[in-house]
This record gives sequence, structure tokens and C-alpha cells, in this order.
Amino acid sequence: MPEAYIVAAVRTAGGRKGGRLSGWHPADLAAQVIDALVARAKAPSDAVDDVVMGCVSQVGEQGFNVARNAVLSSCLPESVPGTSVDRQCGSSQQAIHFATQAVQSGSMDVVIAAGVESMSRVPMGLSVSLPQKHGFGFYVSPGMQARYPNVEFSQFLGAEMMARKYDLSKDQLDEYALKSHQLAIAATQAKAFDNEIVPVQIRRAPVTMPSGEIVTPAATDDLHTIDEGIRFDASIEGIRAVKLLAEDGRVTAATASQVCDGAAGVMIVNERGLKKLGATPIARIHHMSVMGHDPVIMLEAPLPATQNAIRRAGMSIDDIDLFEVNEAFAPVPLAFLKVTGADPQRLNVHGGAIALGHPLGGSGTKLMTTLVHALHRRGKRYGLQTMCEGGGMANVTIVERL
Repeated sequence: MPEAYIVAAVRTAGGRKGGRLSGWHPADLAAQVIDALVARAKAPSDAVDDVVMGCVSQVGEQGFNVARNAVLSSCLPESVPGTSVDRQCGSSQQAIHFATQAVQSGSMDVVIAAGVESMSRVPMGLSVSLPQKHGFGFYVSPGMQARYPNVEFSQFLGAEMMARKYDLSKDQLDEYALKSHQLAIAATQAKAFDNEIVPVQIRRAPVTMPSGEIVTPAATDDLHTIDEGIRFDASIEGIRAVKLLAEDGRVTAATASQVCDGAAGVMIVNERGLKKLGATPIARIHHMSVMGHDPVIMLEAPLPATQNAIRRAGMSIDDIDLFEVNEAFAPVPLAFLKVTGADPQRLNVHGGAIALGHPLGGSGTKLMTTLVHALHRRGKRYGLQTMCEGGGMANVTIVERL
């Protein structure tokens, strides 16, 4: 099969809800990533054949095909199309897969796979709410309810189910959350993220005061370069004190991923694309697959999906040098370690979504960006990325550093 290469990978630093990126329109934020990819690859803007962009809440400012709107907000000519993808949290990881398949087929040579989510401006769940019934419940069709009587589309419930199924105590979850912050702090202080982060101007959204007055923050020229969700004062005592999400539960907000604004992207090319751009590849797509699983527990899919991917790639778990497993909730990476036998020292080595944030549709390309740069920084060869996805699915991508 023809090869697919990554020639550039970038992301914005994550922004907290209502924080430093909340004033950015999501299409404009995604355009910053597109422009940075073109600049990094030294690519003629008209060499890009397509932009495939993940986004979960495709409504409001993220509606009407946010990928195309991002293209029209970027340096790319209007001749470059764009399409938006929703595979829930794996949306932009699926964008990577679609881009890879396009260049491998030879129908395209240069494709940008990206993702964006402004959870400040387009709150989670907004696209699946009705005036008369808010939440996810109405998406459970009669046929689905008959097949899965307990399905609720609740990831919080899934996290609790994972913790109990894999015998993970609250203390273990709390300790994992602290480690995520500690690793993210260490990576930030060591400037491990510097090569992957695109500095963007800090833009805060207007704030409605208790009096009803709307206050617009003063504009500044300051740049956002450090992930805003990292708690540099994190302590085990503080994490343990956070209220449980369910009575008699084990998961808290401290052991769940943070609401986050952000965008990320990678440029993927084939051999013809390399020649067109005169670019040097930084990684090769070695394997990609996707798997469906139980939609009730929902978050478990990365476990069998990884085992399936390793087998199909003709590899062993020990062949993988670094893992990026999305920290939607602490039980997911901990169960991943138990089932796969992966080395904990190779997992999320720069912290994960508990500390860095989870911008939903932007997380797939965000994790891939961090993974590729970490492989280069550490001189390692193979990296594997996976994440749990709404509805009980998981994408798996294995890359080789070049």
C-alpha cells in the first residue's frame, strides 16, 4: 500500500472554559492551526487538496461545516474545500484516518487533518438538546433501547462502570490524576511542548456580571503558549477533597478530563506530496483501525481496539515506545494498562487530558501532535494513540517516527 507521511503537526495550548481562548471564534482558531501547518511544511497554499476537520458540537459557531469556514478564515485559497467529521471524541483522529486513506488512494496528495472545539462558546451537549427535553436521552431510539435497555449515553456512568469492572479504587484514580498534572508540569518546565504549540493571541470572551452588565476584557498583545488547565499547585489532598460525581462513586471532576478550548492539526502527504512540497517527513502512518464496542459502558473500546490493532499490525505491545491514551476519565488509561500489559512509563509521558484538557473534536490531532513530537524528543520509534468515543467506539493509530 502507498505510504502516508506526516510532514507537520501543531496545536494550540489548551484554554480553560471562559479562559484565554474563549474570545476566539472556533473557525478562526482552527485557521491559526491551518496557517501554521502551511508555514511549517513550507507548502504552497494551493498545494493542499482538502481539509478534514473533527468537531463534536457542530452547531452555532461550529455549525455549517466548520472545516470550510476555517479554510475561508485561513491563508488557503477558496479553491481548497473542507469537510467536518463527527466520531465524537475521536473526530479528529478519524480525520487523520480519512486524510491518510485519501493520500494512500492517490486521489489526493496533500491533506490537512485537523480538529477544533470551543467548549466555552459552544457548550458540550448543545447540539443534542431540544427545548422540551435537554440532554442525550432523546437520541436513544426505540430500537436501540430494545437492544440496550440500560443505554443512557452517560460517560460519567461509563467511567464508574469502568472503575468497578477493573477494580480501580478512588485512591488509584486520585493518584493517577495527580500524576497527570505532575507530568504536564514537568513537560512544560522542560519546554517539551514548545515545538508543537502555535502561539496565538489571548482573547477572552465578554463576561456577564451578576448585575447583568456585560464586561468586555481589554485586548492585549499577549500570546497564549502554556496549557491553561495545568494546576501547578496540584496536591493529592486537594484532589481527594473534590466531590464525587455519583453517590457511592469513585470518579470526581478531578479525575475527569477538563473542559477545554483548542485546535490542532497535522499535514499528511504521499510520495507525490513530498515531492510537490520538497518536505521532509517527520512520521509515517504505520497502522490505523477503528472498532465499535458496548455503548453502555461506552469507554471500554480502546482496550480491545488496541489489542486488535497490535495483532493486525504484526506487533507486540512491547514494540510500542510511547502511548497516548486519552484521559477522558482516569479509569480509562488505568484499565488500558491492566488489560494490555503496556509499560506505565510509556503512557501519556507528558500528562494527559486530566491536566491539559480535552477539546473534544480537537483531541485526536492534539494527541497525535504531542505523540509525534514526543517520539522525536525522546528518540523513540513507534507510538500508538487511542481514545474512547461516544457510543462505544475507539480509533487506534500507530505511527513511526522518521
